Amino acid sequence: MNENDIKPGYVYHIKNTYFDMAKDDKLMRNHEGGAYRPTYFCLKDEKTGLLWVVPMSTRLEKYNAVIEKDTKQHGSCLKIFIARYGDGRSAFLFQNMFPILPKYIDHIHTVAGIPMAVNPVVQEEIMKRFKEIRRLYARGVKIVFPNITRLEKLMLNETAAETHRL
Repeated sequence: MNENDIKPGYVYHIKNTYFDMAKDDKLMRNHEGGAYRPTYFCLKDEKTGLLWVVPMSTRLEKYNAVIEKDTKQHGSCLKIFIARYGDGRSAFLFQNMFPILPKYIDHIHTVAGIPMAVNPVVQEEIMKRFKEIRRLYARGVKIVFPNITRLEKLMLNETAAETHRL
């Protein structure tokens, strides 16, 4: 895909080539057998121009337990957000977010052949949490499991190399 194909507020699937290139064992990889799970909410970092993806999960019981534990320990839980998506609810896993380039996005997620957008109110909360986590991470608070500093440098270097080739 190219950047013009990426629609704000939608959910996508990632190519395995990204995970092979990134070499970060903390990334949530596609499931075995070529299954396109998890799905990823995609947003754009206005500072760098990079796309970022936030994995999504329907395993609400598992992630509600994490939210409860973090809330008891810290007073809140920034790293997981549960909200409505489609006909159900999904956990948005900021603890597993990472930067990506459009060429590593395989396709948009559809239901019955129709791309489904995330509710605009949910999108606002996602962007708010993304910015807060990035701010905290820059100050040394490690909320995110993958090495997003290294992954961001990889994506920026790859972008610069592609721009230089043009």
